[in-house]
Amino acid sequence: VPRRVDVKKLKKSAAQLVAEARARINEIETKDLIAMVDDPSVVIVDIRDPRERARGYIPGSFHAPRGMVEFWVDPKSPYFKGIFGEDRTFVFHCASG
Repeated sequence: VPRRVDVKKLKKSAAQLVAEARARINEIETKDLIAMVDDPSVVIVDIRDPRERARGYIPGSFHAPRGMVEFWVDPKSPYFKGIFGEDRTFVFHCASG
């Protein structure tokens, strides 16, 4: 059953959600990622749109379209991808960094 969302009642803005997420992750510089490219304990996850990825990508990176990330990393999801269950460091990247 479709539900209406009263956007005036939203508790947090998009900017607040992004700020909270950024407070919980480690951001790295491009030069540091370049140093990790050949590290087998690191998975570079490309969350760009397939059209962006078609223009070029980091060799060996794993493609997880942004709209599917939450489903693919959740072990209870029918869309779970086993790579996210591995004991590795995951570096997510998009067109903005």
